Amino acid sequence: MLEIRYLDGLVPVVVQDAGTRDVLMVAYANDEAVRLTRETGYAHYFSRSRQRLWKKGEESGHLQRVHEILVDCDEDCLLYRVDQTGAACHTGYRTCFFRTIDGTMLGEPVVDPAKVYANKP
Repeated sequence: MLEIRYLDGLVPVVVQDAGTRDVLMVAYANDEAVRLTRETGYAHYFSRSRQRLWKKGEESGHLQRVHEILVDCDEDCLLYRVDQTGAACHTGYRTCFFRTIDGTMLGEPVVDPAKVYANKP
């Protein structure tokens, strides 16, 4: 197994749809999140804002089943190829990359975040 190089205990994770190859999101994982992802087959990350582990979809139900984990040439970034249930983005879009740098919106939300995250304050 390769030695993943964590920076301050975290490694960036690019998340890609296994079928379409669309980039869905970017998140961070620590060693425990990577271990849980490998053990369960579902994506786990480390939330920098909440300072805790989280399983993608634990609240929304929009899970990411991981098909494959790739490591870049420097061993300091991971790529998860996933089957995404529902929206990857907390704003309701299928992907977090739903607008251009000029602000042009690409597509429409696939879910209403107010309904998906009804338990959030």
